[in-house]
Amino acid sequence: CQAAMNLKIGMAERMVSNKDLAEMLGKDTATISRWVTNTSQPTLESLIEIAKALKCDIGDLVRMDDSTILKNQD
Repeated sequence: CQAAMNLKIGMAERMVSNKDLAEMLGKDTATISRWVTNTSQPTLESLIEIAKALKCDIGDLVRMDDSTILKNQD
């Protein structure tokens, strides 16, 4: 899932660990881990909270790159 990859990238760019993000959002670290590994997906409300915590646009978290879009059209 592109959102999981974008979340990993956003966290890495800001040097935010799973534990850090969990504390920012008031979530369990296991929840963050499931989002990052794409075991489960955050709700829209959680995506908004993540974007605020990481100081990024929500579109950055859910945006697909061109290669992903092409794969999904096959």
